[in-house]
Amino acid sequence: MRPSNRRFLQLAGLLVASALLAACGQKPPEAPAKSAAAPAPAPAKVYVVGTDAAYAPFESQNEKGEIVGFDIDLMRAVAAKAGIEVKIVNTPWEGIFNTLAQGDRDLLISAITITDERRQTVDFSTPYFDAHQLIVVKENSKVAKFDDLKKLKVGVQTGTTGDEVVSKLLGKTSTSVRRFESTPLALKELESGGVDAVVADNGVVVNYVTNNAGAKFKMVNDTAFTPEQYGIAVRKGNADLLEKINKGLAAIKADGSYDQIYARYFGAKPTAPAPDVKKDEAKKDEGKK
Repeated sequence: MRPSNRRFLQLAGLLVASALLAACGQKPPEAPAKSAAAPAPAPAKVYVVGTDAAYAPFESQNEKGEIVGFDIDLMRAVAAKAGIEVKIVNTPWEGIFNTLAQGDRDLLISAITITDERRQTVDFSTPYFDAHQLIVVKENSKVAKFDDLKKLKVGVQTGTTGDEVVSKLLGKTSTSVRRFESTPLALKELESGGVDAVVADNGVVVNYVTNNAGAKFKMVNDTAFTPEQYGIAVRKGNADLLEKINKGLAAIKADGSYDQIYARYFGAKPTAPAPDVKKDEAKKDEGKK
């Protein structure tokens, strides 16, 4: 081979080798960057509802431990119409208002009587139930009116309207006022003879007497008892949530849902929607019902 040809081939080889090295070192084209994923929507707020599940037929626990009752069905119907999600949590009556003030609960529904005193610390929905006090005695009792209890031992649920009215009649510190954690416990004490009478809300009394015919109780009504109304409580100043609740209540009253729920527990349609309680008629108490 001629020297010139040899040099040519050497030069060509160098060029080919350089091209191969360049090709091997070349980075593949980068894939286009993926666009950032859209942020996930925030989960819908679940409103925590406190209720003292020891007050049938308004709220109690069934054999499965589920909270059931008139208030519970009503709250869920209201929530559905208001477009909100709720979680019902059993909450002891004593301290129930503190759970609302501290933010542990968003709503309270627990057969809560609307009063001027409570309006100072919570806001109430429009009324959803009319109530009044009833006296329960043994069938052979001669009690015919509230004043007849003055010389008797009377059972009440602690911190209720019944507790308040009996305390006014007999004296707040009177040993004749026997206080219990729940109305059913007071009625059990009446059955066993530990007290002579019990004063409590009509809805609870009627439910208990109807379902415990063997106790041989009778109910005594006295028109001297001030009419009461129940409301759903929200934290003071929570106007947005209160508006939702009131719209939900109005909706279930308008479409007949309220009447259906009422009849399920009390067997009769209410004669008329509950009007709001006048402030000068509202009872100033620390109790339920």
